[in-house]
Amino acid sequence: MASTTKHPVLSRRALNRATLDRQLLLRRAPLGVEEAVAHLLGLQAQNTKPPYYALAARLDGFRPEQLSDLMESRAVARIVTMRSTVHTHTAQDAVALRRLVQPGAIDRELAIFVARKGLDGVDLERLAVLSRELVEERPRTPKQLREELLKEWPHADPQSLSLAARCLLPLVQVTPRGLWGRGGQVALTTTDAWFGDGVESGEGEESAESDRTVLRYLRAFGPASVKDMQTWCGLTRLAEAFERLRPQLLVFHNERGTELFDLPDAPRPDEDTPAPPRFLPEFDNLLLSHADRTRVVTPEIRSRTWQGNRAFSVFLLDGLLAGLWHLDEAKDRTTLTIEPFAPVTRAERAELAAEAERTLRIMTPPGTSYDIVHKDPSERTA
Repeated sequence: MASTTKHPVLSRRALNRATLDRQLLLRRAPLGVEEAVAHLLGLQAQNTKPPYYALAARLDGFRPEQLSDLMESRAVARIVTMRSTVHTHTAQDAVALRRLVQPGAIDRELAIFVARKGLDGVDLERLAVLSRELVEERPRTPKQLREELLKEWPHADPQSLSLAARCLLPLVQVTPRGLWGRGGQVALTTTDAWFGDGVESGEGEESAESDRTVLRYLRAFGPASVKDMQTWCGLTRLAEAFERLRPQLLVFHNERGTELFDLPDAPRPDEDTPAPPRFLPEFDNLLLSHADRTRVVTPEIRSRTWQGNRAFSVFLLDGLLAGLWHLDEAKDRTTLTIEPFAPVTRAERAELAAEAERTLRIMTPPGTSYDIVHKDPSERTA
């Protein structure tokens, strides 16, 4: 949203530091894991390990078992929400955020399956009812769910049937899927069956829920524009919610003149605040939750973080995406390879090595041997 009103301008670097602070990446936060997952409005979880690495980069004293234990106790769970992708959420957010974002990317994905004619003759209402009965009887893998649904609609596209069920119903990936050091294939049940009566539905006026989520989004990702939040959640037409909240928000512009909103009491550190190196997993929400990502990713390197549909793990230097990293986990040794996009100083190399070593100490079993390899050996004088 643009405005002709004069508002303070936030530089790209000021936006960077503010966002890093909200994302718990300027300094590791002394938060509990469940509190952190709620503050961040979930963790991108297309794969099983990224939520663990995301928290290792953000929390003081984090151990992978802490998140795993919360998953086993059903305090957090894996479910399709923002942008119709899998996220790890608190139980409360798994219910509330899934309901909020349903009319966005999730319903659009369902419309695609219908348009492809893979669901010709399929009554979607009946599909939802039957799917709920099946997965609440016992958790089922997508393959098992497809096999049962094909008995009702033998001429339908099998993949479209199970994916449509995932769009129609709030389906949780049950444990042991996603547990640290264990894992298992995807098996699904509903949020009702998985969480039981222990989670309040939070149902109320849609506008009130939208407003609450705008405020939470700004707390975790701001300052931000309307389009930024729409990119994060996959919804459209959020301008009305921002307009309702405008009297209680601060308004800024970025250097391009885009209107940005923020909470009056939210931190906006000085742009010269030091930003230590951080190793982030693939699909980290820091990189996916703004329409304008230049506060973290410079345009010239954006294409280097993807190959086809695959995203790479990345690291930050001075608050900006500066290269890739990957793990080679052999039986007796783990190797973390650092691949900067540009030459680094000796001081930066030392800082990266220290952060890599800290990450490995957290994320590998005690006593595991590990190596840190800098793939680009070129250096420049500090």
